[in-house]
Amino acid sequence: MKTTEKIWHEYHMRLTTFIRSKVAEDVVEDILQDVFAKIHNRLDSLKENVKLESWLYQVTRNTVIDHYRSRRLTEQLPDWIEQPEPNEEEIIRKELSSCLEPMVNELPDKYRKAVLLSEIGNKTQKEVAEIENLSLSGAKSRVQRGRALLKNMLHDCCQIEINKNNQLVSYVKKNKDCNYC
Repeated sequence: MKTTEKIWHEYHMRLTTFIRSKVAEDVVEDILQDVFAKIHNRLDSLKENVKLESWLYQVTRNTVIDHYRSRRLTEQLPDWIEQPEPNEEEIIRKELSSCLEPMVNELPDKYRKAVLLSEIGNKTQKEVAEIENLSLSGAKSRVQRGRALLKNMLHDCCQIEINKNNQLVSYVKKNKDCNYC
């Protein structure tokens, strides 16, 4: 587990930049100080170091929102508060993609090749069929079965939360003994 001091050295510049993009310059340092006070007080509540960066950005985002709420009577809330932070979704995607790679490697060879060609190689299913010397329906079947196997492996390992816009919001590892994440 990282200490608050190590987190400060590694993340304070990125969090400052993030805060600066959301508020007036004269309150950036105050908000950053509040963020690190919250991080220090709640660091022990973080169960998995893997989620540290997304957790830090969530704490920061919530602190900025608190700043605007405290000034609600004098200022209109910015539109971005209502929208999920794209940066958070990207961080979660990166974390999950590190889980998917070993899962793909565990697929049976014929499904792994089809999934790698279509999903990673951005090949059409027709191109997959030609490369693998299969019929189009055979290639489609392999890609679909490979995706289904991956989906099952992912759901066995993690609980995934997706919002109404089909955007990835969060995930929680179900099993600490999961070999993938």
